[in-house]
Amino acid sequence: MPHLENVVLCRESQVSILQSLFGERHHFSFPSIFIYGHTASGKTYVTQTLLKTLELPHVFVNCVECFTLRLLLEQILNKLNHLSSSEDGCSTEITCETFNDFVRLFKQVTTAENLKDQTVYIVLDKAEYLRDMEANLLPGFLRLQELADRNVTVLFLSEIVWEKFRPNTGCFEPFVLYFPDYSIGNLQKILSHDHPPEYSADFYAAYINILLGVFYTVCRDLKELRHLAVLNFPKYCEPVVKGEASERDTRKLWRNIEPHLKKAMQTVYLREISRQGPIVSSRLECSGKITAHSSLNLPRSSSQWEKLQKDDTDPGQLKGLSAHTHVELPYYSKFILIAAYLASYNPARTDKRFFLKHHGKIKKTNFLKKHEKTSNHLLGPKPFPLDRLLAILYSIVDSRVAPTANIFSQITSLVTLQLLTLVGHDDQLDGPKYKCTVSLDFIRAIARTVNFDIIKYLYDFL
Repeated sequence: MPHLENVVLCRESQVSILQSLFGERHHFSFPSIFIYGHTASGKTYVTQTLLKTLELPHVFVNCVECFTLRLLLEQILNKLNHLSSSEDGCSTEITCETFNDFVRLFKQVTTAENLKDQTVYIVLDKAEYLRDMEANLLPGFLRLQELADRNVTVLFLSEIVWEKFRPNTGCFEPFVLYFPDYSIGNLQKILSHDHPPEYSADFYAAYINILLGVFYTVCRDLKELRHLAVLNFPKYCEPVVKGEASERDTRKLWRNIEPHLKKAMQTVYLREISRQGPIVSSRLECSGKITAHSSLNLPRSSSQWEKLQKDDTDPGQLKGLSAHTHVELPYYSKFILIAAYLASYNPARTDKRFFLKHHGKIKKTNFLKKHEKTSNHLLGPKPFPLDRLLAILYSIVDSRVAPTANIFSQITSLVTLQLLTLVGHDDQLDGPKYKCTVSLDFIRAIARTVNFDIIKYLYDFL
């Protein structure tokens, strides 16, 4: 289909497989299809575009929004009910409590004339959240075609592999389809396709080539790269607008954009929206904890980035990360970063004093000695082991936290974002050691978002 190939780039193989699975509108399709791949690999976009282009009856549900069984089942049924209703606004809201009721109501909804003898597609995005719901939900969706005796296909979209889903009891195995990451050639082709009409395609392709040369090693997220491309393009074409260079003078254009791209590397995934608004970490769902993300507002974000670029008082100093008044991270990542800062700047001998309820009396001589020595903040952060970080975290967080993979994945994400630094091991028996790389003002901004008094936990501070 030529039109579909122009809309969905670099996913010809996956589109061909899905089209062969869907078949004709009246054919029985595969009961369930499991589509997985990393973030921004085109799973949702390809699926939605294919279903809309082929004009197949379908409902799309995000499992993040439907965090309970009732919300999920009712949203599917009500969307199907609106889809089958011949007159807008005439359909009534359906209530559903259990999966048994869902199967019964699903049969009633799909008896409508416009859905008769057609395959109905139910798309469940962020399907990994189904694992936290009732045990019969996932096997029920896998066998929905059999249970309802209807022509229905359930598509699961997820970022994790099917082996992490498979229930302990026997279940129907779905057709598994993998969406690999985009290669640098794929990203070049997709991003170049978005060139502004006032500039030639070759000129914009040369800019994308420079952008990927800088950012590809640290960021493979198509959405983030597209945001960076839009944000930095005015600076790239600035010499052309002023008449100082032509579109083919790539060397001069590169010299003009290079320092600004290096600055932008330090704020990848940290989007500035406004002075009062939060900085959004667009892909910090590392732990399965969902944070409230602000909508992307390119004009205001671009104007703020231009203001940062014009301030050349200290080109080598990063101002974006430490000067923000508010940072939006996953909930436990905030406490992990606070605990890391305390571990970096407080001596280990003070942990008992700050984090134990019954630490005994504090000797006056020890209290006076801290005013005579050099401040720890002047000496810089000290490395600390993972065990100490977790011990401080468990002491300062409000609720009980289990040492699960979610916590460790958030620590890894903070290292990836360069908020923590992994400094290696002292010996073979010792575990990993970390350093906190952010300023006290940055930690204060995070502490304010969780109502945490950081100052009373610091051994000494400026």
